[in-house]
Amino acid sequence: QLQLVESGGGLVQPGGSLRLSCAASGFTLDNYAIGWFRQAPGKEREGVTCISDSGGSTFSTNSVKGRFTSSRDNADNAVYLQMNSLKPEDTAVYYCAAVRRPYVCSIATSFYEYWGQGTQVTVSS
Repeated sequence: QLQLVESGGGLVQPGGSLRLSCAASGFTLDNYAIGWFRQAPGKEREGVTCISDSGGSTFSTNSVKGRFTSSRDNADNAVYLQMNSLKPEDTAVYYCAAVRRPYVCSIATSFYEYWGQGTQVTVSS
């Protein structure tokens, strides 16, 4: 069974950093594009950033550019989301998603086939 599991969420003060991990089981991630999404209470799920299968192509939504970076280590079968300079408005459940598509990625939810269960990120003083 193909599964994605996020970890690394928690409570952090404004201006702080967190690194989220997305680990795969039942398949290897090296042929998959990965997207990171978040959903705050009462809001729709939104795309945050994505990374292509090789890591050569990435994209981030404007609100996180310069603060969030996605990377991958195919040897570890994991993808990471480094979040710096966190703001209260970054508070949400964060999800990773995967699709077997080469060369490209997207922050559209419809692009992805597999989803993790999410990890809570709370930015508060």
